[in-house]
Amino acid sequence: MQKFNSFADLANARIELADSRDGIVESYDGAFVEHSDLAKLSIIDEPIAAEMPDPDMARRAVEMAIGTIFDVLKDTRMEEFAQQLAWGMVNSFHMTARLAEGREDDAAKKLGEVARHFDPSEIYAVELEETQALCQTLQGCREALEAMRDHAADVYRVETGRVFTATRGSQVSKNGVTASQVQAQDYLAARARDRRAQFQPDGPLVIVSGGQQDWHDFEMIWEILDDIKARIPTMVLGTTGMRKGVDAMANAWAQRNGVQTILFMPDRRHGNRAPFLRNENIVKLGPVEAIIGEGSGIQSNLAQRLRQAGVPLHIRRISDQRKPGSRSLA
Repeated sequence: MQKFNSFADLANARIELADSRDGIVESYDGAFVEHSDLAKLSIIDEPIAAEMPDPDMARRAVEMAIGTIFDVLKDTRMEEFAQQLAWGMVNSFHMTARLAEGREDDAAKKLGEVARHFDPSEIYAVELEETQALCQTLQGCREALEAMRDHAADVYRVETGRVFTATRGSQVSKNGVTASQVQAQDYLAARARDRRAQFQPDGPLVIVSGGQQDWHDFEMIWEILDDIKARIPTMVLGTTGMRKGVDAMANAWAQRNGVQTILFMPDRRHGNRAPFLRNENIVKLGPVEAIIGEGSGIQSNLAQRLRQAGVPLHIRRISDQRKPGSRSLA
């Protein structure tokens, strides 16, 4: 464990780490954007001239908040609690981002209602512009919170070797439509496109599913995924959402390699049939390749369905693993 003479030294070390993480600086610069000069955070509040936080300071603050927990508790009797504390902090960023997203969605619905009921009055024009400002402000806050959450999750992954998984996201024209109206409609369309792109990643789907017990050889799974990605650079990873075992190994690989991931969770409303209906829906999406690790009848069912659909399969059994410590990362 590296020793520090003062908290300032520890903080400076964390700041250096924050500035050196690949892609983190760019993600903050792209997220901490002011869409307009004025900010509006609720329907009743007047717009205010408030800037976004400085992205460099925000990035360093997140690094210190999460990383320092591990630094301070490492090699002490409280070390085992560091992971739980850090998970809670990352989850707090996640839940706050989802709350902001909910407010953004409500504002977008309001904007849609206003935009659909055109009124040439000045009162309408002000309401439209303020509602649009509310949408844009909340969008900016949500994007910034998501950047902070993703950074916090990356610190958590590096420190623990585990992937963070959340618990349970104008002017009058000839036809009487003002420029403000057109901008509002364009904004809604652009926002819809942005959200569709986020929740429907575009790329060939590669499925991974496996048991949670007795799996330790993550390198065996990573090597297969490395080979697939070399052949299919635009791949999107889909897993069955297990928090341990093969699925967790695949999620860690995806985060390490910047690959978009979709978690296909069973719909528990269908009871015991839920995992099998989920498997059926996965096959309907037309995956191009799949890795199935030995598990339960759920994995056997998925493998059978994929084989019947002609999907290339990599089947791995628990006995295929090498003993712990017999491999090492390059």
